Amino acid sequence: MAGCRLAGGCDKDVTAQWRWTGMTEVLLAVGTRKGLFIGRGRGGTWEFDESPYFNAQAIYAVAIDTRGDSTRLLASGDSAHWGPSVFHSDDLGRTWTEPAKPAVKFPQDTEASLERVWQLHPAAGEPDVVYAGTEPAALYRSEDRGESFELVRPLWEHPTRSQWVPGGGGEGMHTVLTDERDPRAVTVAVSTAGVFRTTDGGGSWAPSNSGVSAVFLPDPNPEFGQCVHKVARDAANPDRLYLQNHWGVYRSDDAGAHWTDIGAGLPSTFGFAVAAHPHRGDTAYVFPINADADRVPADRRCRVYRTSDAGKSWEPLSAGLPQEDHYGTVLRDALCTDDADPAGVYFGNRNGEVFASADDGDSWRQLASHLPDVLCVRAAVVG
Repeated sequence: MAGCRLAGGCDKDVTAQWRWTGMTEVLLAVGTRKGLFIGRGRGGTWEFDESPYFNAQAIYAVAIDTRGDSTRLLASGDSAHWGPSVFHSDDLGRTWTEPAKPAVKFPQDTEASLERVWQLHPAAGEPDVVYAGTEPAALYRSEDRGESFELVRPLWEHPTRSQWVPGGGGEGMHTVLTDERDPRAVTVAVSTAGVFRTTDGGGSWAPSNSGVSAVFLPDPNPEFGQCVHKVARDAANPDRLYLQNHWGVYRSDDAGAHWTDIGAGLPSTFGFAVAAHPHRGDTAYVFPINADADRVPADRRCRVYRTSDAGKSWEPLSAGLPQEDHYGTVLRDALCTDDADPAGVYFGNRNGEVFASADDGDSWRQLASHLPDVLCVRAAVVG
C-alpha cells in the first residue's frame, strides 16, 4: 500500500505494485488548477507531500532538470492576484524561490504582457540553458537554469505572426524540443500557428507543417496555422517526431520537415497529449478524445494507446484503469514518461485523477483522486 497525504481530503486508496529494482526514487510533479502536488516513489511505495505548493495558483508547466550535480525543479505559477511567475527549487520541491525580478517579461517595445508560461524545457546538450514557451506565443531562453530569461526576438518578429490566431485555450507556445546533437536546432509548436523550426540557434525560423491538416480552415493544408496540440521526440531516432493535432496523429522522419498520418487504428484521432518512450525507439503514447465537440475519452473509455512500430499499429492499454464510462480528459502536458527502466508512464485528467504505470504502460494503478483539474504531469528518476 502506498501512502498518500494530499490536502483537501483526497482519496487515500492509493495502491501500486511497482516492478522497480533496488530503491530507485522517482519524483512526480502534478500541476493543477489550484496548486502543485509532489509525490515521491521509492521501492514500491508512494507518498505525496502534505499540502499543495502555490495554493490556489494554476500550474501550467513543470520541469525536472536532472542535468547538473543537483536536481532543479521549475514551475510556472499563475496567480489570479499576482499574475504569472516562474519559481525554482533545488531541494526536490520542499522549498521554492521566486526571483526578485520577473523571470519572464515582455520588453516594453513589444506592447505585450505575459498571460502565462505554458512550457519549461531544459535544453538538451546545453547544461544551463532552459527554454520557456509563453502566451502570447513567444520563446524565451535562459542561460542560468531558469532564473532569468530573454525573449527570442526573431520568432516573436516572424513575418507570419500577425496571422497567428489563438486556439480555444489561448495563443500558447506549448512545445519546445531541443536536439542534443546540435543545440542550434530547436522545434516549437503553437496553438494555432503550428510547428516552427530553427537550425541556427534562433536567428531564423521556418514553418514546418507539411502534411499536417487544418480541417477548420478553408485551405486544409496551409503553410502555417495548424492547431498542433503536442509534439514528442523518439528516443532512438532524434529525427523522428510524433505529433498530436486537432484531428490527426502524425509522424515525421526528417525532424519535422514532412509529416505522415499515422492515425489508422486509433478510435479517434482527436486528442491533446503525446509522449515518447524514454529508451525504446518507435514507441509513443497518446490518449484519444472523442471529438473536438465532445471532449471526453474516446468511446468514454479510459485508455492510453501505445505504438511500438512508429505508428503502423496501436494497442489500447487499460489494465488497472477504470472500466466503466469515464469522462476524464487528459490535457496536452498531462501525459508523460520518466527515465526509469522499465519506463514509468503517467497521466492526470480533468477529474483530478492521477494514474501511473511502472511497466511501460502494460498495467496501471491510481495514485490520487479528487485533486483539482490536472494541467501538467512530469516525472523523473532523482535517486
